[in-house]
Amino acid sequence: MTTPPIPQKPVSPTLELPADLELVYANLARIAHSPSDIVFDFAHLLPGEPRAKIRSRVVMTPLSAKLLVRALTENLARYEAAFGEINIPTNSTLADNLFKPFQGPTPEPPKE
Repeated sequence: MTTPPIPQKPVSPTLELPADLELVYANLARIAHSPSDIVFDFAHLLPGEPRAKIRSRVVMTPLSAKLLVRALTENLARYEAAFGEINIPTNSTLADNLFKPFQGPTPEPPKE
């Protein structure tokens, strides 16, 4: 009697980081989709500026995007376990937090 083969664990690909890879900081993301793709545009919005230049665009299949959501969820859970909960402001909408103009500190009233 032969034993069935043991399934092998999938091997993760080796990722290579090119020396000339440009780091992109983004504090704004726009997401769009078609029936076959999910498009992520990443931009950096400066405080007080009405326009943000898209610095990077990532296009994925819906399956890849869903797997990314799963990976982000798992990684954020580990982050919060290590460093504490990330608090999302509740007194406004997500759009308000992402797109409202920069609110500088309130000036102190003049002293008498």
